[in-house]
Amino acid sequence: MRQIVPVPCGRFAPSPTGPLHFGSLVAALGSYLEAKARGGKWLVRIEDVDRPRCRQEYADSILATLAAFGFEWDGEVMYQSRRTARYREVLETLQRQGAVYPCGCTRAELATAPPGVDGAPVYPGTCRGGLPAGKQARAWRLRVSGAIDFVDLVQGPQHQDLAREVGDCVLLRADGLFAYQLAVVVDDADQGVDHVVRGADLIHSTARQIFLQRLLGFPTPQHAHLPVAVDATGAKLSKQTRAAPVEARDPVVSLIAAARFLGMTPPADLCRATSADFWSWARENWDLARVPKRITAPVPTPDNPHRHNA
Repeated sequence: MRQIVPVPCGRFAPSPTGPLHFGSLVAALGSYLEAKARGGKWLVRIEDVDRPRCRQEYADSILATLAAFGFEWDGEVMYQSRRTARYREVLETLQRQGAVYPCGCTRAELATAPPGVDGAPVYPGTCRGGLPAGKQARAWRLRVSGAIDFVDLVQGPQHQDLAREVGDCVLLRADGLFAYQLAVVVDDADQGVDHVVRGADLIHSTARQIFLQRLLGFPTPQHAHLPVAVDATGAKLSKQTRAAPVEARDPVVSLIAAARFLGMTPPADLCRATSADFWSWARENWDLARVPKRITAPVPTPDNPHRHNA
């Protein structure tokens, strides 16, 4: 019998809390080129699971900007906000396994807990053995244990002691919304994503996601965490810090800047080329091994679109 080989699959999964900025363009470009280099599909997923912070107008804007820049995605765009029933189904599976437990702690009660590797408080385990007297269930937490090791294709070997460095994480929030850690694991499994290319600011979430994938019997994708784009103060570019949106009127300029940011060396005459010329060149010259681990200088600006320092 002929064996069916799965088609490689990557994805770009922005949160619609603002327009597409340069940092997001870098993630989109890196994930797209890596997917195509593997001969695979490239999916777009709108991560709007945190509905109070997300707006449809930003989702529409992000998709329009990607299209204007020449990105072509496979299949329909997935929206996390439409997948609540699926997340609940998986949470119920974890409840039957005893892998999660109800938690009655408030943010104020956890404010004095020591910070973990990602800056959030490490959960002290207050409700791990059952809800203390007088507490009512507010959220559901995942019981973590042991250490997770994996090799990131850009950042190299990674090790995380889950209990000590992050603690039991929330999968269902007190406001009734499902947390990112659960949603992203379920979505990647359901979409057949086998390699995740995203910003290095998310690398500390990876061990928790691998732990959850193993619990659920889901495959673990390969990971490549790209360098984080920073502003002149050294802060990560984000919608929360009001990073300027990329300029869609001249997409080649921004695409070339993102390519340089990822360790590529576009020829000088590419600046005067069309978007089609850029994509033809980029596909032929992409090499994940050339991507730097980090960038130490501010990202390019409209007045100096070629500045970068790996």
